[in-house]
Amino acid sequence: MTSPAFGLLLDVDGPLASTVTRSVRLPSIAADLVAIANAGCPVVFNTGRSDRFLADQVIPALVDAGLAADAPVWGIGEKGATWFAVTDGEIGDVRIDETIAVPEDLVAACRAITDRHLDLMFWDDTKRTMVSLEQNLDVTNADYLAQQPAVTAELDAAIARLGLEADFYTVPTIISIDLEHRSAGKALGAERAVALVSERMDVPQRWFTAGDSNGDYDMATWLHDNGYEATHLDVRPTGDDRETPYPVLREIPTFAENHAEDDITAAYLSRWRAELAV
Repeated sequence: MTSPAFGLLLDVDGPLASTVTRSVRLPSIAADLVAIANAGCPVVFNTGRSDRFLADQVIPALVDAGLAADAPVWGIGEKGATWFAVTDGEIGDVRIDETIAVPEDLVAACRAITDRHLDLMFWDDTKRTMVSLEQNLDVTNADYLAQQPAVTAELDAAIARLGLEADFYTVPTIISIDLEHRSAGKALGAERAVALVSERMDVPQRWFTAGDSNGDYDMATWLHDNGYEATHLDVRPTGDDRETPYPVLREIPTFAENHAEDDITAAYLSRWRAELAV
């Protein structure tokens, strides 16, 4: 059997789902992902989002775009803590790594913090293993980011008060604050991705990864360190260029019309699809 031409390992918020609408708003993204998957190339979503978010916001867009029942698509949620295959247009059994779940006493402390900031953010009740406090849709990103450090400090204090600093930490993102186990992350997701693909098909030697945060580089780094050819698409709104042993496609969104993070990714997906002539 011929190995697939390449695989896609993609963050969701930013590169695929708009950070404004929290949905896959660009039809070409779904169409190109479907064409690539239907051609036999594995498509794996590697995200901090939950399996429910993928099931509600991402997979239906692919199904509407014509995803084949047996297309090689997987989802890895909560930065490697949950994972599943997509079959017949639906997510399969969700596997969960309970060993890295946030303990209940810390969850309770985080809920209390959220309740003090409901004008700014909401509790993501779809998460199974981690805590996420997400920017309200009616709050501007500038207003949210101005207050984010203070809320993050409250979460850090709760972790310290419970003596859990060795195992858990906070990760602020553009639209949320994640509190997660130190062993979770996009590298763990990449490791799970390759394992999932290998259960079904030959693992491609060549991979494209995409993300809008520093942590998303860990996908390409893990692939490179494990003998794969990785190219990373970086659509971070801010941040310096990084030196890596693999190619990086760096494009900073201006947020002018047609130039948000997902617009940039859409253009690259079309180029990658064109390589397959499908």
